[in-house]
Amino acid sequence: MDTDNTFKGRHIIIHTDGACIRNPGPGGWGAILQSMDGNIELKRKEISGYDSDSTNNRMEMTAAIKALEALKDNANPVHIRSDSNLLIRGMNEWLPGWKTKGWKNAGGKSVANQDLWEFLDRLSTPRIHWSWVRGHAGNKLNEMVDRLATAAARSPENRLFTA
Repeated sequence: MDTDNTFKGRHIIIHTDGACIRNPGPGGWGAILQSMDGNIELKRKEISGYDSDSTNNRMEMTAAIKALEALKDNANPVHIRSDSNLLIRGMNEWLPGWKTKGWKNAGGKSVANQDLWEFLDRLSTPRIHWSWVRGHAGNKLNEMVDRLATAAARSPENRLFTA
């Protein structure tokens, strides 16, 4: 089991990933939601989905959105882990500035995927913590969500869930 021993009490750990066969092209996303009590996994749910025409970044963001929408626990801390620097830095660093600047980036251009950033902003609360994990580096659950996303991108029939 891939857990972080620093977490105490009840919490949710969400692992997310997105994939595209071509970029842009057919895409898939995957997420694993773990209900935890300290280091003990109480419950696990795997979800994934497909988009016939997307980009890798959109699928990374969609995985986080779909995972947050699937949450039934609205009280405990949530730890989202992704290998997407864009997603994690966007949520932890860039989002407030984009909103202040009218959805313009540091170069004065419109923020790409503004629709998804706005959706993530609406879903995110102070109990949600965003952290980056190195992809393809032996993190078992990150590798599992990579397989879910890749399988969904390759074939709509491989998805576990589509909302």
